[in-house]
Amino acid sequence: MVKRIRAGDGAGASAAAPRKAAFLDRDGVINLDRAYVSRWEDFEFVPGAIDAMRRLKTAGYALVVVTNQSGIARGYYSEAQYQALTDAMQQALAEAGAAVDAVYHCPHHPKGQLAELAIDCDCRKPAPGMILRAARELNLSLADSILVGDKPSDIEAARAAGIGRAYIVQSDNAESGPGLAGADAAHADLQACVAALLPD
Repeated sequence: MVKRIRAGDGAGASAAAPRKAAFLDRDGVINLDRAYVSRWEDFEFVPGAIDAMRRLKTAGYALVVVTNQSGIARGYYSEAQYQALTDAMQQALAEAGAAVDAVYHCPHHPKGQLAELAIDCDCRKPAPGMILRAARELNLSLADSILVGDKPSDIEAARAAGIGRAYIVQSDNAESGPGLAGADAAHADLQACVAALLPD
């Protein structure tokens, strides 16, 4: 499990009161799910997602991305390619006033092609490892936090970690279907979810 934290973010967090966070899945929530996106030129934000993230940040939520990236274990793209894409995404969000506090990703998959990554781990959602690590490292109050995902595994991870509220949105991913999947509410996309959470 690897994270990428923006320089300066989280400094002195351990001395402060725990913060609330918005945990966001990446593919299907922040960007259109094009199946194993690995290049910035193929990355496209979901319409309204940046504005929604900006609203969450303004409302006092730390923004934390938690994303399964089994394409690394499968050999579809490298860790370096993933990090380059993540850097570009973080820069674009920061320039738009929606800077994320940290990005955590799981590169593992039990059926991966790379032996060192073909493992059962505690970070691949629905396991809660990425969320629990973020809570420790960023001094977050999980009970006061939310998670937005597009698959049942996202919601399962939120429940296992003890996140206060979990919401599911629709995406092009085959695992994303109608219904709550155990979530507190279902919405069309991140923008609609945040509009319901933070009404004007």
